[in-house]
Amino acid sequence: MHAKTRIGIIICDRYRCCAGGKCLRAMKNKEGAFSRYADAGVELVGLTTCAGCPGGNIEHAGEEMVKNGASVIHLATGMVVGYPPCPRIATFKAYLEKRHEVDVIVGTHPIPKRYFDMHTRLGTWDAPVWQPLLAPTMADEATRALYD
Repeated sequence: MHAKTRIGIIICDRYRCCAGGKCLRAMKNKEGAFSRYADAGVELVGLTTCAGCPGGNIEHAGEEMVKNGASVIHLATGMVVGYPPCPRIATFKAYLEKRHEVDVIVGTHPIPKRYFDMHTRLGTWDAPVWQPLLAPTMADEATRALYD
């Protein structure tokens, strides 16, 4: 049996009332950004919001998650599918990686079909900078539909 990977999840404050069902389902099913743990157990050690723009909780959330054993922090899929997507994703990722020496993955559950379709129509993710940020949560159309 492989050791468990301890993770933290930071969600966009716009979704602070989210019950986390899609993230937890994807974690259990090893879908979306959690597919990277296909051969390992995963333990959630923290879940919180960024505290709203400009992300005042990023510093404290990362510190607490690492104290609780997190070796990976996920910036939830909501940060890339919101309207508009979080403009600070790259800053949050770089800060958490440098400050806490943890892996930071953009995304949790697969991007739901309705968000994929609308952002495609809007051209939101056309710039090359988005491709590596979206890659962990891209899925086939059938899987995207399951997360609507």
